[in-house]
Amino acid sequence: MTRIAIYDTTLRDGSQGEGVNFSLQDKLLITTRLDELGVDYIEGGYPLSNPKDAAFFRAARDLDLKHAKIAAFGMTRRRDIAAEDDIGLKALVATASPVLTIVGKTWDLHVHEVLGVSLDENLAMIADSIAFAAANATEVVYDAEHFFDGYRLNPEYALKTLEAAVSAGAHWLVLCDTNGGALPERIAEAVSVVRRTFPTPIGIHTHNDGDLAVANTLAAIAQGASQVQGTINGIGERCGNVDLCAVVANLALKLGHEVLQPGSLRRLTEVSRFVHETANMNFRPGQPFVGPSAFAHKGGMHVHGVRKNAASYEHIDPESVGNERRILVSELSGKSTIAEKLEEYGLDQNSELLARVLERVQDLENEGYQFEAAEASFLMLVEKAAGRYSPRFERLGYRVSVASGEGGDPVTEATVKLRVGDRIEHAVSEGDGPVNALDAALRKALEPHFPSLKDMSLVDYKVRVINARAGTAARVRVVIESRDSTDVWGTVGVSENVIEASRLALWDAFEYKLARDEKAALDGQTAFAQA
Repeated sequence: MTRIAIYDTTLRDGSQGEGVNFSLQDKLLITTRLDELGVDYIEGGYPLSNPKDAAFFRAARDLDLKHAKIAAFGMTRRRDIAAEDDIGLKALVATASPVLTIVGKTWDLHVHEVLGVSLDENLAMIADSIAFAAANATEVVYDAEHFFDGYRLNPEYALKTLEAAVSAGAHWLVLCDTNGGALPERIAEAVSVVRRTFPTPIGIHTHNDGDLAVANTLAAIAQGASQVQGTINGIGERCGNVDLCAVVANLALKLGHEVLQPGSLRRLTEVSRFVHETANMNFRPGQPFVGPSAFAHKGGMHVHGVRKNAASYEHIDPESVGNERRILVSELSGKSTIAEKLEEYGLDQNSELLARVLERVQDLENEGYQFEAAEASFLMLVEKAAGRYSPRFERLGYRVSVASGEGGDPVTEATVKLRVGDRIEHAVSEGDGPVNALDAALRKALEPHFPSLKDMSLVDYKVRVINARAGTAARVRVVIESRDSTDVWGTVGVSENVIEASRLALWDAFEYKLARDEKAALDGQTAFAQA
């Protein structure tokens, strides 16, 4: 079993992705999570580029890291300037990081047209910079930028740049597919040559412009590379860097390599989602291994197979990477899907109930409903189909109005009339919009009877037009996500009227909360409490 070093550049290369911006605190929190995951190297940034990166290296000295080494990133010296006088290299050394990473030019096109120096001067710039870094750090990583383009067009010179780095004391040669356009066979060929030519350990750094970053990385590993550079979730410039989540899982579970720390692979999904949230990015549902849909089953045949043997439709055990299996309810579902879903929530089931639930799901989905993100509405549907549903309140009427207020600003008001037990509640409330006003009016009417609703809040609201060709008369689907101190749940409503669709989803959200709280009070841990 070969040990593959994992070098994370989420905080530097990943932050160059469109829409990604980490605060100093974000970077420190991610560093801690990566260390707990067992990442070997964490590249904190380029200290000369901005004050935040420089501050990171000062703050990182106080982190109690258990495993990872902090790496600082910089470039070769400028032309006609000694390495010890170069402002960038001095900033790099000033970080006092145990690992210094130097990027240099490999492709002669860049040497001539970007740096504007001779080929020999570029070699001297590489050697001088590596030697200076090696004299001031425990470990020096040389990133050979555009290596595969350079090797394809001028292999002799590309290898000379690596020789310059090795002779000056580089501990790692990292071959970079900076443009992200190489194919796996080209990667394998070049890595094989470098592996035979130099005794220095080799790393691989790929970008995903051809959607081949993971394949290219694995091709390099197969030819003897023993370090992988990449980012969590594959964030990065243009199409992103290689996704370390996929690479690490493949290396450990498919190829049998030693990565991270023993047992830490089960934290992979947790770290992936933490980085997504910290970067204020939505989860990528279909992201391999760690995405919410990576082990989601919707078709009845698939669910039937998984129930008998999970390996029939799952290439690994979801729990091995900290993920989970999900059974999705839709019009494609068969009885086996419904049965699996009811079993998942500990609900009683029989053939007649399964048939009723399936028929109702198919009818509603034909109208535009979707239950994949609205499992609370699905559970309410099951309760009704099973004859167990008892409404906690009855709608007698509601009204929502929008009028022009002082200064021309819109004023939204909602009125609800409900029966709760033997009492009639009539409540009026204003809000920032129709749904907010309706939510506020419902609370005003219901909270005196159900104080636990004070713990409930709406956290997301989505509207999707179903039949766009109908224009302004189109049917819309509203999905609402709600939460309290212990749970998050989704509900759905469909109507030609967006207010009514919102009302339906909102009603389900309140009903689900009340039903779950009631069952929890009666039974302790129940199906609704687990939902």
